Amino acid sequence: MSRWRAAASSISAAAASRNSAAEARVLSRALAKAPSPPPLPPQTLSRTFAKSAAATATATSPGPGATSPPAGTWSEIRLNSMFLSKPCSLALPPDSPHRAVDPQFKGIRRFLLTLLLFYSKQSKSIRGANVVYDRITSQVDTPAIYDVFQLEKTFKTTFSLLVLHMWLVLRRLKEEGKDGVKFGQYIYEMYNHDVELRVSKAGVNLLLTKWMKELEKIFYGNIVKYDAAISPEAHQDDLVNVIWRNIYAEEGSEAMDVAAAPAVQALARYTRREATCLSLTDRDSMFSGNFKFTTLVPATPSPSPKKHGR
Repeated sequence: MSRWRAAASSISAAAASRNSAAEARVLSRALAKAPSPPPLPPQTLSRTFAKSAAATATATSPGPGATSPPAGTWSEIRLNSMFLSKPCSLALPPDSPHRAVDPQFKGIRRFLLTLLLFYSKQSKSIRGANVVYDRITSQVDTPAIYDVFQLEKTFKTTFSLLVLHMWLVLRRLKEEGKDGVKFGQYIYEMYNHDVELRVSKAGVNLLLTKWMKELEKIFYGNIVKYDAAISPEAHQDDLVNVIWRNIYAEEGSEAMDVAAAPAVQALARYTRREATCLSLTDRDSMFSGNFKFTTLVPATPSPSPKKHGR
């Protein structure tokens, strides 16, 4: 588990050396709760909300004579009206082209694969976990999630969203008892490996193990906070505040930025709705990966799109 954490931290360190020292503050804030390892080069993987807001204003305010953006673009989204629909199962329909189907061989091929334990319970679980983790990364890596929630795509935001979606899936799997917890462990191992690859891709190998441990602490710390924020005893705004601190807030920023409030609240509604939708998703779909997170950008534009005021 510590390997996962090391990889993620290393990515932030490597990319940091390429950009301005000003952005180092966000990663340092993210790691502030854990013991600090030896200092790394200036970090630039932090998200600056002002920069994202400026991009939003540019995208949603075309100049004179400019043509309207294509239908379905995020600039047509109204944050205050998103994720208010009734929750429903996220299971893919039987005829969906996105369904993952376990190969069913026959004859001698099936016999040999059976001998090689291809059809064993563990092998099936690993294949299913791979599909589930692919669903998570597909949602986290899609440009729409950064556009809709007005986030600059950096290692910090990707890491934070990855943790959020891992929590959503692991929380749902706990409802399946021991089988769900064991299946979740397979997903977590893939998550570890993926983060390590992301770190290596950024060219960071120095102090990898120590930084992985720091990220592991952040991972589990965030999981606990999300659980508490969505519990029956929690206040309505608890989840909003946790998402603000974990994903949006800059170093030393306590009170929520007024400009960021609509995006933070939209992400909180999305999170709460996805948690309920996953609870409505059947066991087989969860264990096979035949579900899909809510699509963030509609296929058609809103009836009367408005500019995003900042």
